[in-house]
Amino acid sequence: MSMLAGPRVRHTVVFALRHPAGSAEEASFLEALATLAEIDGVEELQVAREVSPKNEYTHAVAMEFADEQAYRTYDADPRHQGFVTERWDAEVSAFLEVDTVALEG
Repeated sequence: MSMLAGPRVRHTVVFALRHPAGSAEEASFLEALATLAEIDGVEELQVAREVSPKNEYTHAVAMEFADEQAYRTYDADPRHQGFVTERWDAEVSAFLEVDTVALEG
């Protein structure tokens, strides 16, 4: 079964930064992360801070896509790839990515 079209995709990543909370470096990273909303296909981008002490992650980013093709287009976009290479890989110490579609029924 092909997943190239179909239900909406919710892309969520929880992560921890190498930067201290409240630092200029943290703010710079989060501002740069928010600019991913400018990429075609990204809907409802939200950057958030974790409030539960139950895990090691300190932040989250979530966004939605019309379907899997829109998500794949975003994933391959040079702006997304550049952010991952230039910022994410160097500044994120741990993360968990979850990409989901709603169950029918």
